[in-house]
Amino acid sequence: MIQLASAKFADWEDSDARIRLSTLSPTAPEIVPQTGTKRQHGCPFIIDCLRMRKTALQDKLLAAGGRSGEFCGAETIASFGDPAAEVSALRQDSGLFDLGWRGMLILTGDDRVRWLNGMVTNNIRDLTAGHGNYSLLLNAQGRIQGDIVAYNRGEYILVTTDLSQIEKIAAIFDKYIIMDDVEVTNVSDKLTAIGIAGPRSGEVLANAGFTLQELQPGEVTDFEWKDIGLSVAKGLGEWGESYEIWFHPDNAAPVWDALVGAGAIPVGFKALEWLRMLHGIPRYGVEITERYLPQETGQDRALHFTKGCYVGQEIVERIRSRAQLHRTLTGFEIEGAPPVAGEAVLSGDKKVGEISSAALIPLDGTAKTFALGYIRVEANTPGNQVRVGESEAKVASLPFQI
Repeated sequence: MIQLASAKFADWEDSDARIRLSTLSPTAPEIVPQTGTKRQHGCPFIIDCLRMRKTALQDKLLAAGGRSGEFCGAETIASFGDPAAEVSALRQDSGLFDLGWRGMLILTGDDRVRWLNGMVTNNIRDLTAGHGNYSLLLNAQGRIQGDIVAYNRGEYILVTTDLSQIEKIAAIFDKYIIMDDVEVTNVSDKLTAIGIAGPRSGEVLANAGFTLQELQPGEVTDFEWKDIGLSVAKGLGEWGESYEIWFHPDNAAPVWDALVGAGAIPVGFKALEWLRMLHGIPRYGVEITERYLPQETGQDRALHFTKGCYVGQEIVERIRSRAQLHRTLTGFEIEGAPPVAGEAVLSGDKKVGEISSAALIPLDGTAKTFALGYIRVEANTPGNQVRVGESEAKVASLPFQI
């Protein structure tokens, strides 16, 4: 049995049934007993079946005034009634949010590091224990199939991603496990998480009694707090200071209450989406889809060019060596209401791009329309005037300068 963070996490393994995805008929799952055996060549991959579900905190947060919505494959809190105050907390104070919409996979087996390093775009091989990084998962044509954060946890690798992606990623993993000593287990129902972001985040954690060492971006530490096993991972830095706190779902309420009591301000996913856009971070299924190649998304943090071969690497290297990039992710500041996703970006009468996400975001007492989207590289000059629908707009560098 694997120790996820402390003795309090030693019960993550299921003892009853799992859903098996047959290699012969992937659309026809069948219930099989959990055997705990290693996957051998030609054997089906065993994963949990995920449906749209409530997060562990959903009922509690609804009772506290939260407004529900669907996000990344889960029913969770959209806001607590004042998204403007919530995004302000994330930018200037400490915003606390439910991360129950994140799914988690455990990779074990002697080949796990070598195998995952050959599956994703970033360097898993040289991750030291207790550290993680962000990667893209590609097909052989270099098209993006998903995104993950992978953490080296010593005896295993923890992979986190959105619940909406978890089954697809698990199926892709299964396809590429042939004679490798790798086991993949879905522990999304055994681990959940809370996030905290903002310049006061570290102070709030300390006020709640979370005694932490100084963490580097992507670093994880394990400890016990009031007889509860916790892991805290520092964010990778893409949207300022932030932390994820992982624990068994049964412990969600006391952890949340302690952080609120220490000064954290509850926020919903609407404010998180606004923060994501302001920082220019693409989201899978919105800006990141199979339509795009890795370099087009601007996520150089996910790419490693000297780690060796991986699925789709030939295409990524060809783009790098030949500097062949025709479009790229960029920002737009728009005069008027937010356009819909897919709205064309025009320079004169010529289409030069399209919008992927947009929002009217209140900042410091005023509201402005910000958007993310793709644009032809020759038109991607900050300040360049364009049109989006009937509205005037200008191209903006990312993150937005606000």
